[in-house]
Amino acid sequence: MKLFYTCIFCIVFFSGFSQDKKHTSYLDLNYFKGNIALHNNDILHLIKGHPEGYILSWNKKTYGFNDWEQRFNYPDYGVTYAYQNMKNDVLGDVTSLYAHFNFYFLNRNLMFRIGQGLGYTETPYDKVDNYRNIAYGSKLMSSTMVMLNYKKERIFDRFGVQAGFSLIHYSNANVKAPNASTNTVALNIGVTYNLDREELEYQHTLTDNDMKFTESVKYNLAFRSGINESDIVGSGQFPFYVFSAYADKRINRKSALQFGADVFFSNFLKELIYFRSVSFPEENVSGDEDYKRVGVFVGHELFINRTSLVTQFGYYVYYPYDFEGQTYLRIGLKRYVGKSRKWFGTMTLKSHGAKAEAVEFGIGVRL
Repeated sequence: MKLFYTCIFCIVFFSGFSQDKKHTSYLDLNYFKGNIALHNNDILHLIKGHPEGYILSWNKKTYGFNDWEQRFNYPDYGVTYAYQNMKNDVLGDVTSLYAHFNFYFLNRNLMFRIGQGLGYTETPYDKVDNYRNIAYGSKLMSSTMVMLNYKKERIFDRFGVQAGFSLIHYSNANVKAPNASTNTVALNIGVTYNLDREELEYQHTLTDNDMKFTESVKYNLAFRSGINESDIVGSGQFPFYVFSAYADKRINRKSALQFGADVFFSNFLKELIYFRSVSFPEENVSGDEDYKRVGVFVGHELFINRTSLVTQFGYYVYYPYDFEGQTYLRIGLKRYVGKSRKWFGTMTLKSHGAKAEAVEFGIGVRL
């Protein structure tokens, strides 16, 4: 699997040498070392050393030849490969691959990178051979990476430096139990290398009133699905189905506000209700409680070209069985397809506070 990730990265790496006239690219290589944050007392026995590793990224620069690039202060986008030694035989080593964006502030000296991708470990939980690893219930996991770095390019010829803070999160989002997850908070330092000899000129073609934008209310229908498991190890993985309907109103070219409703059919919850009724009679669970839930939510959508970042806060109005509280959160990506940009695909994480319930994959239409 490490070789597989490396091969993918090399393909992307070498493709960077054949650039069109609207982009340039660069590499950055960072060493990091830090700590596993104690977000859950159950993982205390897994925090032994100071995890360390490296982050290798290929970045494509934008210069404003597309309007959205100017609106977001000419961000970079690219691919990142990361390796992390968790300094613990139970957790082992974790490799990960991300798609990322770099956003710039303070005269482009401060870089904020956010990446979403997949992590892989060779040492997940096993009830016989690795029963202490309650953090990673599966070999393949979802991973989020965040970096906040001071950055200075071309200090010496094509070489530059960057340094700052990094956060790497690993979790399978309850696809399989256990799933206590880990968050590595680290310091990083690295070098940058520009693959092109010269930079291009930044474009400034937008008018002062570019952000003034009006659009009628749009109505969205979405269907999401996936598999997940309760926190009871070995209780089984079950499919879930989510039907959503909501309205959104663009307030400017970057943002829209949302209001809508979700209907959840979570089969893992049906199994959990039965398990609790049989195993814990003192909890007064009859086993006849309805596993379905209905929620209403408000949200925000941040439009970045054809991709947008969606955040939603919901409240269950139909909640017959108490599971992790009556509020929920959803965050994820939405990708529009086609010339009309009516149809979209989504990948979102649904959680109750810091407790993940499921990764949702979906399709929808914006009318």
